[in-house]
Amino acid sequence: MKPCVAILILMVGVNAIAGESLSTDEKRMAEWIDTNTENAIALLKETVDIPSGSMNFDGVQAVGRVMQRELDALGLETEWIDLSEANRAGHLFGRKDGTGKKFVLIGHLDTVFESDDGVKPFKRDGDIATGHGVYDMKAGNVIIVYALRALREIGALEDIPLVVAYTGDEEKSGRPLTISRKHLIDAGQWADIALGFEEAMYFDDTDWATIARRSSSGWTLTVTGKQSHSSNIFNNETGAGAIFEAARILNAFYDEVRGEEYLTFNAGNIQGGTEVTYNSGASRGTVFGKSNVVPRTVIVNGGIRTISEDQLERARAAMTAIVASSHPHTSAAIEFRDGYPPMAPTEGNIAIQATLSAINVALGRKPMPALDPGRRGAADISFVAPYTDALAGLGGIGGGGHTPEEFLELSSLPLAIKRAAILIHRLSREESGY
Repeated sequence: MKPCVAILILMVGVNAIAGESLSTDEKRMAEWIDTNTENAIALLKETVDIPSGSMNFDGVQAVGRVMQRELDALGLETEWIDLSEANRAGHLFGRKDGTGKKFVLIGHLDTVFESDDGVKPFKRDGDIATGHGVYDMKAGNVIIVYALRALREIGALEDIPLVVAYTGDEEKSGRPLTISRKHLIDAGQWADIALGFEEAMYFDDTDWATIARRSSSGWTLTVTGKQSHSSNIFNNETGAGAIFEAARILNAFYDEVRGEEYLTFNAGNIQGGTEVTYNSGASRGTVFGKSNVVPRTVIVNGGIRTISEDQLERARAAMTAIVASSHPHTSAAIEFRDGYPPMAPTEGNIAIQATLSAINVALGRKPMPALDPGRRGAADISFVAPYTDALAGLGGIGGGGHTPEEFLELSSLPLAIKRAAILIHRLSREESGY
């Protein structure tokens, strides 16, 4: 898993062989998938009709029971992992032994839509399905099940060692992450290959492979100044006040830290004044301040995204140095919070991309270039990517994620199942040259 220069993900060629075709077994799987597409859609409807926002523990567990039923039927040993210690519903994991390359297949049971967002059940209108979670990512959960069913149909599933990891809090992960992501990280350390089944990316008449995703972590800047009458601001006894110092720091972040490729950081909210309260859990606060008083407190809450751990450490070091240089009679401190790590591009990831691209061509579509990681957010696969080769974005095609207009193109469901089943089949063979 040798890291590659980040820019290569935009330049790497995809060596899909002209005339690439499916093997006899792969054709059998494709035919079986076409025959069973309506059954897959029925399973999708069943899970979409169960509201399962991350904090709706009953709903998340209900979706988990449906998927547990499906994994049990495949012969996997299933386990519900309680996450009450992290104030979350829990995870569903399914495991089976085998020989050869070991796989972890990643989905999530929860949606971003909580109870106060209302309930939007599954609705089908021609090729378009709508409903909360239909695209992100209950379709991906179904794709995992039906890809494994297709492999079982040709007798290929029995020998493949794998873990199916359905997390219950991807949209709002429990803390501490050492608890809520422990089992997923353990699976990544065990596996040879990780595949993530969040939504596929299709635009510009092209399918895109996700071989890298940026991190998502947080920071909080706290600035203090000397409270005084505003007529004294900037003098030797009073200094600049907390708000001017916070402005200096944020402007320096913009001028001196911004600009490195794939590095972004955002100040999501800011409170400043004489009296400030901030509730980090609710991402909201209150302030009191008057124009004739030099403010004494500022709190800024933000996030940062990077393509690698090295880039994250460089950015944090640069931000810390800026914070350390204060205006007179002010002081500041910055606290960094770990979150989703980066999924860096690696040679192994690019090799899996090439295999998937060849499969896409064999299915009558175009080669699949690597997606710019700036076009995707963080995901659970990032927790396992440091330990194994990984590819994400194996779900269905649609749009409107995290909005009431979320939709799925139902014709993409059998396509995604075929791509996943054939990919696992090819990667599982010892002679595969991925």
